Amino acid sequence: MNRKLIVCPVIAGMLTLAGCAGMSDTERRVTTGAGVGAAAAGAISGEWGWAAAGAAAGAVGGFLYDKHKKNEDDAYDKGVQDGRNK
Repeated sequence: MNRKLIVCPVIAGMLTLAGCAGMSDTERRVTTGAGVGAAAAGAISGEWGWAAAGAAAGAVGGFLYDKHKKNEDDAYDKGVQDGRNK
């Protein structure tokens, strides 16, 4: 009985990590945001409706974070190019 309680979450975690192998950064960030949002809202409220709302809010947050990181990377790359051109 106790072994099943340990093995099941480990297998679920491995499958989750393996499923992200072919994803882009945007897909990974949106999926992570949705998962964290659903888990947090579900843990706080204990209701599926709030968990779905948390997933939606987390997905939007993950998407916005991705856009921010891409803008940050673009600004860095532009700065490097400007430094090389001087």
